[in-house]
Amino acid sequence: MSSLAPGRTGWLAQAGQWMQRHGAAIRGIQWVVVAVYAFLILVPAVMPLPDDTAHLWTNLTLAAQFVFWGIWWPFVLLSMVMLGRVWCGVLCPEGALAEFASKYGRGRAIPRWMRWGGWPFVAFGITTIYGQMVSVYQYPKAVLLVLGGSTFAAMIIGLLYGREKRVWCKYLCPVNGVFALLARLAPFHFKVDEDAWRRSYKEGEHGHRVIPINCAPLLPLRNMKGAAACHMCGRCSGHRDAIALTWRSPSTEVVQLGDKQANAWDTALILYGLLGIAIGAFHWTGSPWFIDLKMFFATWLVDHDITWPLETNAPWFLFTHYPEQNDVFSWLDGSMIIGYIVATGVAYGTALLALLMVGTRMLGRFSWVCLHHFAQGLIPIAGTGVFLGLSATTLSLLRAEHVPLWWASDVRIGILVIANVWSAWLAWLVTRRYSTQLFQRGLAMVWFMAALAVVDSAWWLMFWGWTR
Repeated sequence: MSSLAPGRTGWLAQAGQWMQRHGAAIRGIQWVVVAVYAFLILVPAVMPLPDDTAHLWTNLTLAAQFVFWGIWWPFVLLSMVMLGRVWCGVLCPEGALAEFASKYGRGRAIPRWMRWGGWPFVAFGITTIYGQMVSVYQYPKAVLLVLGGSTFAAMIIGLLYGREKRVWCKYLCPVNGVFALLARLAPFHFKVDEDAWRRSYKEGEHGHRVIPINCAPLLPLRNMKGAAACHMCGRCSGHRDAIALTWRSPSTEVVQLGDKQANAWDTALILYGLLGIAIGAFHWTGSPWFIDLKMFFATWLVDHDITWPLETNAPWFLFTHYPEQNDVFSWLDGSMIIGYIVATGVAYGTALLALLMVGTRMLGRFSWVCLHHFAQGLIPIAGTGVFLGLSATTLSLLRAEHVPLWWASDVRIGILVIANVWSAWLAWLVTRRYSTQLFQRGLAMVWFMAALAVVDSAWWLMFWGWTR
């Protein structure tokens, strides 16, 4: 059993040690979550859809919908910012099943195609768009297809590659990239003391032989920096008397490590994913522009005697098809949803990229590293937007139960204000890495604030502009 080196005995470090000593209990918790997860995605899928008289407390399908989209996912995102990726290492059912499957797998080498750096962005984009095509927030069969399909794929990857590793989680999980971005804001992480690590080669671990550990998410522990990729499972706490759970400033990883971690795919995920595709996915149901465009294309098709796009014979696993609920997508509807989300992602992402490029230029000679670093200042507002978008489902379900929601608008404004201030603060600290001149930094911040205004405009439209 690992122990902490003398002097590394703060209560937070002791919490990490507790996790290391009670790994079996953590694995037991994971299996409880797996059981609840399986129940919530399997049972509602074989039950009749709720009618107009159903309530959250009397209908399992509505209750599961509320748990998944009203509580589970919004607060998983929040937990990334507050606790790092504790969800991944301690609670995630998909990760637990992927690791379990890999224990009995073939242990093949991880192929090059799987290690491609663009998968976090591509997987997030495809999953988000497909979820809207099949109305994953509303229907249990769609939940089973999207979430259950992802879990099944995670287990297959586990069976084929690695050995007791979370290969799916590291490379292909649709939310891995999002979680990695948000975890950079967490106020603590498992810190590696490299001097202590080197001493362990001669002195061992607390005076004894070093005991190997299994890092399931495949991290190079000796060189581990930050919390972006760490699953916070606690297995490595005390390893070589060099790793301990430690406090840090929430700005540390973005500001101090952002230039080293910065890359084009992270920037794409922030600008075109979280602040583009995700906004489009939340927007289209309430957008009058979407309705106007659909009417225009429908009229044009009818005028030209092209009627097949107006047919509603697409299968439910391609486009939403629930006639008993009066909820059926035509081929035009489904195509419009895809087009609207993609166009929104391109429009917002490109506008934000242009503003950040000009802001980066204000700091001196243009540098892509500086741009990617600067873009990380948008992580708080990006994560907040997805949280608010998902919480709209929470509020709509509560509204259907006649729960008073007079407070919702003020809370949304408060959350957006905090996120804007946090993003601006991070960006201001990042500019200090590239210029010491206050005038240059101030000019860069003008363009960054313009980027924040563009993001805020999206949420103003959704929550206030289109609801008048």
